[in-house]
Amino acid sequence: MSATPEERTHPSPETSPRVVIVGAGIVGCSLADELTARGWTDVTVLEQGPLPAPGGSTSHAPGLVFRTSPSKTLTEFARYTVEKFGSLSHDGTPCFEPVGGLELATTPERLADLHRRAGLAAAWGVDGEVVSAARCKELWPLLDESVVLGGFHTPADGLARALPACRAQLDRATARGARFLDRHTVTGIERADGRVTGVVTDRGVFPADHVVSAAGFWGPVIGRMAGIDVPLQPLAHQYARTRPLPELSGASREATLPILRFQDADLYFREHHDRIGIGSYAHRPLPVDPFGVPGYDEARARDMEMPSSYPFTEEDWAPSWADARRLLPALRGAEVESGFNGVFSFTPDGMPLLGESRGLRGLWLAEAVWVTHSAGVARAVAEWMVDGRPSIDVHDCDVTRFEEAQRSPAYVRERGSQQFVEVYDVIHPLQPMERPRPLRVSPFHARQEQLGAYFLEGGGWERPHWYEANAPLVAELGPLPERDPWSARYWSPIAVAEARATREGVALYDMTPLRRLEVTGPGALAYLDRMTSNKLRKKPGAVTYTLLLDETGGILSDLTVARLAEDRFQVGANSPADLDHLLRHAPADLQIRDITSGTCCIGVWGPLARALVQPLTGDDFSHEGFGYFRARRTHLGHVPVTAMRLSYVGELGWELYTTADLGLRLWDTLWEAGRELGVIAAGRSAFNSLRLEKGYRAWGTDMTAEHTPYEAGVGFAVRMDKGDFVGRDALRDRPEPTRRLTPLLLDDPAAVVLGREPVSVDGTTAGYVTSAAYGCTLGRCVAYAWLPAGLAPGTGVHIDYFGEKVPATVAEEPLFDPGMTRIRR
Repeated sequence: MSATPEERTHPSPETSPRVVIVGAGIVGCSLADELTARGWTDVTVLEQGPLPAPGGSTSHAPGLVFRTSPSKTLTEFARYTVEKFGSLSHDGTPCFEPVGGLELATTPERLADLHRRAGLAAAWGVDGEVVSAARCKELWPLLDESVVLGGFHTPADGLARALPACRAQLDRATARGARFLDRHTVTGIERADGRVTGVVTDRGVFPADHVVSAAGFWGPVIGRMAGIDVPLQPLAHQYARTRPLPELSGASREATLPILRFQDADLYFREHHDRIGIGSYAHRPLPVDPFGVPGYDEARARDMEMPSSYPFTEEDWAPSWADARRLLPALRGAEVESGFNGVFSFTPDGMPLLGESRGLRGLWLAEAVWVTHSAGVARAVAEWMVDGRPSIDVHDCDVTRFEEAQRSPAYVRERGSQQFVEVYDVIHPLQPMERPRPLRVSPFHARQEQLGAYFLEGGGWERPHWYEANAPLVAELGPLPERDPWSARYWSPIAVAEARATREGVALYDMTPLRRLEVTGPGALAYLDRMTSNKLRKKPGAVTYTLLLDETGGILSDLTVARLAEDRFQVGANSPADLDHLLRHAPADLQIRDITSGTCCIGVWGPLARALVQPLTGDDFSHEGFGYFRARRTHLGHVPVTAMRLSYVGELGWELYTTADLGLRLWDTLWEAGRELGVIAAGRSAFNSLRLEKGYRAWGTDMTAEHTPYEAGVGFAVRMDKGDFVGRDALRDRPEPTRRLTPLLLDDPAAVVLGREPVSVDGTTAGYVTSAAYGCTLGRCVAYAWLPAGLAPGTGVHIDYFGEKVPATVAEEPLFDPGMTRIRR
C-alpha cells in the first residue's frame, strides 16, 4: 500500500492503514498512542493475556529510568520516555516519579567511568554531576559511606510506572479509535506476494496492512510465524524485595530516594514504600527458550505468577545478598520477603530491534525494548511508519543491521547472554566480544597472523588494528606522548609507525570488510542516479563519491559508485541497511546483490604505491593513464583485479578487488613485489588516523540521517543541477546550517580524546566529538565535533575528558595536503 505524504500524516478514516500490533505491553500501548495521535486510527492491539497486566516483561518491570547511555539514540529514547510519562497519570497515579538517579563507585576504575558517563550526559544534554561520597550519603542515607568513593547524580531520572503508563496510553488511543483485545493468542501471520496481509488468532483473523511485533520475549515466536528470524535472546534476571525495614517505616510514598546503581557488584535498588527492591545481574546467564515460555493461563496453572516470572533461584542470590548488605547496613538484619527471576530480552549488541522486515513487507519489529526507552521507541517507529522516517537517527537499532553470520540461533544466544553479563561492566568503545571468534576472516588472515596482527572485531569480521611485525619502526619515531590508561587500551604506538610508513613509503590495508554491492540491469544508471545525490551519468570507468539521502535530505549513507560497464556498477556501501534501502526502491528488472563475502580488497597506499603495482601489469598506471577516481579491469601478475584509484588515507594508491579464492595470491603478489620498497601491512588504527588528518567522514559516526550534506561538510557530493533525486527538494529549501561538523586540533600534543566527549564554547556545552585519533603527521590529536556553525578557525574550545577540560582549537580543513598533491601524482 502506498500513500502520499499528506495521506500518511493526516489520513482520512477511509484511507487510514489497518495496523495490528501484537502485544499490549509498554511498547504496544505506547505505539498505539503514537500512531493514533498521528491520524492512523485503524489500530488493533492483540494481547494473549489479560489487560492491563498481561504477564510479559512490562508486568514485572522495576521501572528504573537512567537516561544516560553511550548511545545517543538510547539517550534520546529515554529522554522522550521521561518527558511523556512525566505528563501522564492514571487514576491519580503519576506514570513517572522524578526521584533522580544515583550511580555509585566503590573502585577507582568505576569512579573514572562515572566521570566518563558525566561527559556522555553533557554531550547528550542530560543534567548530571559527579558527587562526593558524602553527597551520596545525603542522597541515600542508608548507604555505608565508607565503601563509596563517589557517585554520578542525575536529578531528573526516576521511576516509570509501567502499568499505569500502559493504561493511560491505552485510554488515549482508544478514545481516538484504537481497540485493545486481550485473550487473543496469535497463531499465524498471513501473507501474500511478499507482504503481510493479516494476523490469525485463536479467536479470528484480523486483516492488516501493517503488523507490528511488540511481543517482547515472544518476538522470535511471532517472527517464525511470519517466516523471518528475530535475533533476540530472552534471559531471566533476579529481583527480590525485602521485608519492611524500620528505617523506611511510615513511608507515605512509593519512593522518595533516587534509584540506585551499585554497578561494581552488578546490583540496583529502589524503594517499594517501606521495602527495598533489589535487582541483580551478578548471577550466571539464565537463557530462556522463547518457544517454551508458557501462555498466561498455562503459567498460572504451573503456579507461576505470570509467564515472565520464573521461580527464584536461591543458589544464585547469595553473593548478591552479601554485596547488598555490605553497601546498605540496614539490610544486615533484614530478610528477603519475595523474589522471582524475571524474563526480558537481549540482542547480540544490546540494542533494540526496530524497523520493517526485509523478508516480509509491512511486518515491523519493535522488540528488545526496555521500559526506559519505550515511549521514545514508539515515537520513532510511529514516525517511521507514518512519515517514512524517524526524526532521530536509529541506524544502530535497525533490524537489518546484523550480518547473516550474526543471525544464527547459536550466535544470538551466546552474544545475548554476554550482553547480560556486561550490563554494568565498564566497556571501552573499542572492546570486542571475545566469543565466538574468529567468525569472519578475509583471505589474508593467515598472512596477517604471521605478521602478528592485533585483531578487533566489527560486523563479525576480524580486523587488524596493527601488526607486531612493525614494532621495530617505533624506534624511528622518536619519543611519543604517553597515553592515559583508558586511551592506551586497544591502541599501540605501532599504529603511529604504520601511519608514518604509509605517508613515506607504501602499505597494504585489508579493506575486505567494507560492503560491496553489484547493481546490474538496463535501468541501473537511471536508478542509481535518482537514488543518490551526485552525478553518475559518466562513461564506464568512472568512480563517484555520492550520498544516499532520505526525503528530508538526511544522510542515510555515503557510497562509492564505480561504473564498470554500461549496465554494471559496483557500489561501496556501509551497512546491510543500504542494501535493504536500495532493494526496497528498485524496479523489478534490476539486479542488486551483496558480493562482499565472495570478494576481497587490498588498499595499496603511499607515495611508492605506483612503484609497487606498475611492474605487475602491462596497463598504464601513470597519473595520465589512470586518473584519480577511475576504475579498470586488469591483471596484477596472475590475478585478475578491478583496480580503483581511490584513497581514504590521503595518499597515492588504489583499491584492488578480486574474488575471495584469489585473495591470498593477490596479497602474496603485492607483498613480494613490495619487499624492495619496504612495504608493510598496516591496520585500522593507522587508517583512522590518516583519514581524520585528511578530513574524510565516517558515516554512522561523523554523520547520520540526522545531518544534511551541507552540515556534514560533504556538500561537494550534491549536484543540484543534475535533475531529480531523492532529497533534492528538501535540500533546495533548506535554511542555512546552524551546526557543522567541525575539525579541532588539541592544543597539548600529549592530550588525546576518543569520541563522544562534550565540547564547550565559552564555558557552555555546545556539541560533542564524533571521531578522534592522534594524527601522526600533525603531531597532535585530531577531533571532529558537531558544533554551532560560524566558529572561525582559531576559536578556542574545551573538550571534557574524564572530568578534565582539555583545550582545543577550531582548525581549517583539510588539515593535511589541502592541494591534493599527494593523491593526484
